[in-house]
Amino acid sequence: MSQHNASDVDADVAIVGYGPTGLIGALTLASKGASVVAFEREEDIYARARAVTVNDWTMRILQELGVDERIGSVIEPQRALRWVTYDGHEVMRVEHPPSTLGTLGRKPRFYNIYQPSMEAELRACGEAYDALDVRYGTEVVGIEQDENGVTVTARDLATGEETTTRARYVIAADGGSSPVRKMLGVPMHGETVDTLWIVIDCRVKRWWPDRDFLTFWTDKDRPVVDIALSAGNHRWEIPLKPDETEADFATSAEVWPLLKALGVTEDDVEIHQHAFYRHHVRMAETFRSGRVFLAGDAAHLMPPWAGAGMQTGMRDAHNLGWKLAGVVAGHLEEAWLETYEAERRPSAELYTRLAVGLGRVIKQEATPEELDAMTRVPEGLVTPWEPPLNAPPMLAAGWITGEIGDASIVGRYVPQPLMCDALGHIERLDQLMPKGFVLLGADLDPASALTPEQKAGWDALGASYVAVRTKTRHTEGAGDLVDLEEALLPWFERYGARVIAVRPDKFVAAADTSDLTVPAL
Repeated sequence: MSQHNASDVDADVAIVGYGPTGLIGALTLASKGASVVAFEREEDIYARARAVTVNDWTMRILQELGVDERIGSVIEPQRALRWVTYDGHEVMRVEHPPSTLGTLGRKPRFYNIYQPSMEAELRACGEAYDALDVRYGTEVVGIEQDENGVTVTARDLATGEETTTRARYVIAADGGSSPVRKMLGVPMHGETVDTLWIVIDCRVKRWWPDRDFLTFWTDKDRPVVDIALSAGNHRWEIPLKPDETEADFATSAEVWPLLKALGVTEDDVEIHQHAFYRHHVRMAETFRSGRVFLAGDAAHLMPPWAGAGMQTGMRDAHNLGWKLAGVVAGHLEEAWLETYEAERRPSAELYTRLAVGLGRVIKQEATPEELDAMTRVPEGLVTPWEPPLNAPPMLAAGWITGEIGDASIVGRYVPQPLMCDALGHIERLDQLMPKGFVLLGADLDPASALTPEQKAGWDALGASYVAVRTKTRHTEGAGDLVDLEEALLPWFERYGARVIAVRPDKFVAAADTSDLTVPAL
């Protein structure tokens, strides 16, 4: 028999770790009315620039949280990616096409970041929520669960004092070494690559040609990652040779020869700091243990080549955050939480495979067949093909009805063009579309396409019904939206759909092309 009852809590959700993953989880929950307590060991933001990029999927999440413009002020558009050899041969290039997701005024799909600056802005955004209590300088030392909640024991690192906090659920976003994961006894499977890398962060002193490319210098012995960060920063990541150790690069004086071999001198940059790390390819056996959920590096570790490690964690937290908020508010059944791992594990696996494959290109290990597979357009596609790095997000499993695949609209991420409402207000789709679950109809009332049973199912989820009209005719209802850029209706037509059901995270859950029934849990 539990000694706690269901109402005996200090917060709806406790978050362990307040890096990018924990921040997005906290902001998502707090923005939807849930109370949150976050525990973070460090008083200050980690000063080293770890992640280097975000894309338009991540920026659209930030848009939903109302912080995209603020984050946009400290990041910069990325030009393109290229893989080159030391003799100047370009092995492969990935150009960034215009974004279809409408983030930050439809700028490029990828942005360069300086992670400490971005985190500082996200933390400042969290300060706006009274229901978000962040406890810096505290270490979680105990996790105890029962059928009604979780008791978190935390130690103040300054005083040694221990306190307990009661929450309905816990998100463990405490990094690759995750003490919470170890307390839960959840194993990590995979490997750590033996090679030690040096990361050199610099301040830019002058521009040099093509600095704005994200360049991978491919070489069997000394491949290099060469990337412009935002706010006048630049980074190089270089593997050490088997006979080299950290002690060989104790100060900047020993680091300079590595940069000078690439043609970079004291006239170009000032070395700010350098550090060492190894690549990991690991994934937790499960992302959930009772009422505790693993997110970000606590759940999966991948090489940096796809620029997706931090972002995958942020997307984990957003997926989990809106579902947890719905559950604690009583709007969603608890069974919704079972969809978290079903939806996020395939995405983490996809980006891990992509990162490993790109690493083979950088180290000149990729076969001609592998290079061809990364760039060749498959035959028989209904939709335009894009290289994996540029491909729009898509659900591979989870809370959806109907088949997924190239010819199906189900599981796809809805584009975000400029729209106009019936009163003439012009904005991006997400700003005009109702929050929550929404059914969109291509020039028709979507409710008219539902059976009574189907409509009752969507009504139970609080769904809204919106007709999307062509700009060549009048609107018919106060809630109609006009496809001002003639982008959304052609997207419907491409997949043969007239009605789609859109989840709160903007993925298509169902369509009239298969079955508009509310997906089963």
